[in-house]
Amino acid sequence: MTGSSPDFAPRVWLCQEPASPCDVAPGWLTAFERATVAGLSGFRRREYLSSRWLIRQALTEASGVPGPDCCPVDGRPVNSEHPPGWHLSLSHSHGLSACAVSATPGLGLDIEPRHRHPHWQKVVERWFTPGEQAWLLSANCCESFLTVWTLKEAWLKATRRGIARNLQTLEVYPDFTLSGDQDEGWMASAGEVGDFLVALVYRQHGNSLPSGSLLQCPGETLPVSHPAERMSPVNWLFHHPIITREQE
Repeated sequence: MTGSSPDFAPRVWLCQEPASPCDVAPGWLTAFERATVAGLSGFRRREYLSSRWLIRQALTEASGVPGPDCCPVDGRPVNSEHPPGWHLSLSHSHGLSACAVSATPGLGLDIEPRHRHPHWQKVVERWFTPGEQAWLLSANCCESFLTVWTLKEAWLKATRRGIARNLQTLEVYPDFTLSGDQDEGWMASAGEVGDFLVALVYRQHGNSLPSGSLLQCPGETLPVSHPAERMSPVNWLFHHPIITREQE
């Protein structure tokens, strides 16, 4: 089935990036992607090719269209070109790539390794709300900070805004309930896979909840003709609605 379905809940696909960049650009890349990757090297090339491979895996799973026939729009890949109607969000961190796909606009994904931020308190003191500062600094838990950080990053991606002056538009409370500056209808999910945290913000899809899987590392050839093997599921820790914050 091509096109999107309103009953399709968001899904997240992740993979470890290959140890070495693919020397020869895969034949399934679009002309735009081929031109882009020609100017990349090292980890940037690995990130780019891994994310494009994941996009094909995600779109194949969502639509049933064979991987070589799937592609995102040129430029920032927030939508699919073929098959049309799907919404995408990407994230990369420390050798792990991730791609989310949804039938509904308003989608943001972020991943972070646990305990990677040695000076997280300074970030909280400068950029977070007074309420978040109070409970995070009192809890003194880096993983709690990283969970909040990934949720905020996913929120800003989903609402198409940058970090500057916008981190406080989403507030996360000690029980990880949330409020934001948008209308009702948003959900937030947080989970874990291996040593990474995963945050997903999306428009509500009825009663359906997102799913997620870590895929087998594709290797340097990055084949897309067949679905990749699923290694382990995302362990979702919570799914919470984002309530509309009362305006002061």
